[in-house]
Amino acid sequence: MGLRYEEIKVVVIGGGTGLSTMLKGIKKYTSNITAIVTVADNGGGSGKIREEMGIMPPGDIRNCLVALANTEPIMEKILQYRFKEGSLKGQNLGNLFLAALTDITGSFEQAVKVTGNVLAITGKVLPVTLENVQLYAKFENGQRVEGETQIVEYGKKSRFLIQDIALNPVKPRPVKEVIYALQEADLIILGPGSLYTSIIPNLLVNLVPTLISQSKAQKIYVANIMSQPGETTGFSVEEHIRILEKYIGQNVIHSVIVNDESIADEYLRQYIEDGADILKFNEKDEIWNTIRRIEAPLVRVYKDKKLIRHDSEKLARCIFKEFIC
Repeated sequence: MGLRYEEIKVVVIGGGTGLSTMLKGIKKYTSNITAIVTVADNGGGSGKIREEMGIMPPGDIRNCLVALANTEPIMEKILQYRFKEGSLKGQNLGNLFLAALTDITGSFEQAVKVTGNVLAITGKVLPVTLENVQLYAKFENGQRVEGETQIVEYGKKSRFLIQDIALNPVKPRPVKEVIYALQEADLIILGPGSLYTSIIPNLLVNLVPTLISQSKAQKIYVANIMSQPGETTGFSVEEHIRILEKYIGQNVIHSVIVNDESIADEYLRQYIEDGADILKFNEKDEIWNTIRRIEAPLVRVYKDKKLIRHDSEKLARCIFKEFIC
């Protein structure tokens, strides 16, 4: 690209744990980061706040803000603290903080900005839309299911695959800063994260897929390490890409980053029992004739909880080594 690391304007699109994990690594290379985050979540503490207070679900936004924070470590612990007892049991303090600021400032968008200032974050975090959207999925058996959590649960129980996914209202308006960020981006990264409930909901917002496809930025898809029960059971990397192309258009994604690091059976066991698989690819698939595949060891295993995640430093290093140098 002919730019120094710190000059690169990076836009990341998604939601969930995968996005915030990646941000921790990217912020070490550039401060020009914009995280565009889905607001379709309706489960857990975020869903409860959304239902009871009528505000945007704050969970994914909070995780991204914390990932980009440059304050004392205690602030991260505070904003990620989850109450263990009483009427607030299960609720997250950071979610309540954003809810309170929404009431104080008069808007969720402003609450996110103020929180970013308090945490001295690198870059910015933006909800993709401020409209009260709900996610709908149509399964291959014709069943229509409303709500992110309900979609995943139905997929797990029925074992039917998602045929199509949509937002209500259809094509909600994007936040203005989202438009500006996509227009000015040098690098646009999709994922990692849940295909149907973290990444694609952003692509259902008006103008977003058009702005991505028309952008001159490099476009990268970071594939998950594991498939996800209820969403992408048994899917390959190529199937993930083809579904993304259904919503974003063909020949838009330039490169795909895939993990090639092996994982010990003891850590895979609980994932396999839950219906997940290691995400594999077929190097002979014709899709690789037009899309560059980057293979790298990207795994971090949290041995105490037996969780498999992307290693934020390895992933960021791969992104900037392959596309910026």
